[in-house]
Amino acid sequence: MHFDKMEGLGNDFVVLDASVEVTPELVRRLSDRRRGIGADGVLQVSLGEDGVRMGYWNADGSKAEMCGNGLRCVARYAFDRGLVDEKEFDVLTPTGRLRVEAGEYPRVELSPIKLGDEFEFQDLKFWSVSVGNPHAVTLVADPRLARVREIGASLEQTTPGGVNVEFVQVIDNAHLDMRVWERGVGETLACGSGMAAAAAVTRHLGLTSSEVAVAVPGGVGTVELGERSAWLRGPARYVFAGEI
Repeated sequence: MHFDKMEGLGNDFVVLDASVEVTPELVRRLSDRRRGIGADGVLQVSLGEDGVRMGYWNADGSKAEMCGNGLRCVARYAFDRGLVDEKEFDVLTPTGRLRVEAGEYPRVELSPIKLGDEFEFQDLKFWSVSVGNPHAVTLVADPRLARVREIGASLEQTTPGGVNVEFVQVIDNAHLDMRVWERGVGETLACGSGMAAAAAVTRHLGLTSSEVAVAVPGGVGTVELGERSAWLRGPARYVFAGEI
């Protein structure tokens, strides 16, 4: 079985084509960092009559609705593999058809962002956000000191269906600093949909503008918030390829 290993802002993926039957057991085996290839999850890219399709599974084998950094890797992969002729095209994701722009720094459309209720958890205030997948965003003085693993794991376990948890510091109206706990994975170096969720909450609070650079442990990406959709831009690169 051929695979490509890709990463976007340190969010890393095993990328498979349509010839592979993806199962939760296979995902767990491939994602294992000691006994497999190692990744935050598995992407499958295929081409059907309706265009390029994306499937995504978290490292624990659970299927996810959306992955912003994964979608950026899919955009580059599909263009580089000749699945499309133009750098701008649509990708059919579990949350719907989204527009992408391929290249070394892909720019991709994300699912519509919906702000939900505010709630408190372990003395922190959170905002519920949907970016096609569920998020809980909290503002902190310094993400480096935040109890990401403790609070993130606990909140994920107590939320039906799980949740991605973002710990966000506002630097100024155009810059955020963030760490993230991803459901089904743990703490990761980046989360594209989480970056968009963070940008949406801070804009809602009047703390940031419609375009913001979000720094995560894996690098810096840019979120652009529009009236109907959000866009995410950042690097996407190949790490290696092989047979397993």
